[in-house]
Amino acid sequence: MRVRRLVDRAVRYLLLVSALISILVVFLIGLFTLREAWPALREIGLGGLLAGQVWRPQREEFGILAMVAGSVLVTIGAIAIGVPLAVGGAIFLAEIAPPWMRSIVRPAVELLAGIPSVVYGLFGLVVIVPLIRQIPAPRNTGFGLLSASIVLAVMILPTVTNIAEDAIRAVPREYKEGSLALGATYWQTIVGVILPAARSGIVAAIILGIGRALGETMAMIMVIGNSIVMPAPIGDHPLTILLSQARTLTGNIAVEIAYATGVHRSAIFATGVALFLMIMLVNSTARVLLRGRR
Repeated sequence: MRVRRLVDRAVRYLLLVSALISILVVFLIGLFTLREAWPALREIGLGGLLAGQVWRPQREEFGILAMVAGSVLVTIGAIAIGVPLAVGGAIFLAEIAPPWMRSIVRPAVELLAGIPSVVYGLFGLVVIVPLIRQIPAPRNTGFGLLSASIVLAVMILPTVTNIAEDAIRAVPREYKEGSLALGATYWQTIVGVILPAARSGIVAAIILGIGRALGETMAMIMVIGNSIVMPAPIGDHPLTILLSQARTLTGNIAVEIAYATGVHRSAIFATGVALFLMIMLVNSTARVLLRGRR
C-alpha cells in the first residue's frame, strides 16, 4: 500500500509539472512577443496600431485595423460556412450513420486534418478563385474574402467535426432513451436533448475552429488577394464586400517579417500581440456564454 501511495503521488506530481510546463510555455511565448513589440507599442501606442487604417512602413505608418477587419471577416465567413457542415457531420457520424458508412466517412474527415495548408491554398487558387471570378461584379478578381472563407471552412471541418462528435457521443445514453420513451421522435431527441447536453463540447469545438481560422497563414495568402485595404463593397450591393480583397494579421507577419527591421519589425510583433488578444477575447466570451447558459 505504501508503494502504491508513492506511485500515485509521483504520477500526480508528474501531471502537475506537465500542466505547469504547458502554462509556462504559453507565458514565455507571450512575454517574448510582448517584449519584441514593446518599442512599437511605446512609440506608436496600442490605440494607434489598432485604430490606424494605413500600413506603410516606408512612411512610418503602422495601422493594423484593415488587417484586423480582414482576419475577423474571413473567420466569421469560415465559421458561418464550416460550423453547420461540421456539426451536421458530427450528428450524422454519432447518431445516424450505420457502422459501415461510419468506417468510410470518419477516416475521410480525419484525412482532411493531415493535408498541408499549402495544398488547400493550391486548391483554392485553381478551383475556388476561378469559380468566384464568374460572379458578375465590378473589379471581381476572384481573390477575396469569399474564396478565403470557403477554403478556411474546409480546413476547420475536421477539427470541429471530430470534437463535436466526441461531445455528442459523451451524452449519457439514458437521456436519449428517456426522450424516446416519452414519445419524442428521433430528430426531436437529437435537437432537444442530445445537442443541448453536448453544448459545452460543441462550443469548445467551435472555439478551436476559430483559433485555427485566425491562425491560418499560407492558404490565406494564396487566395485572399493579400491587399492591405479596408474590406468594403465593390459594387452597389453590400454583400459584394465578400468579394473584396484583404490581408489577414497572420498573412502580414508571414509576408513582411523576413525583411523588416527597427520599428517595422517591432510593429509586426505587435500584430502578434493583437492576435493573442483576439484569441483571449474569443475564449473569454465563450466561457461567459457557457456560464450564463448553465
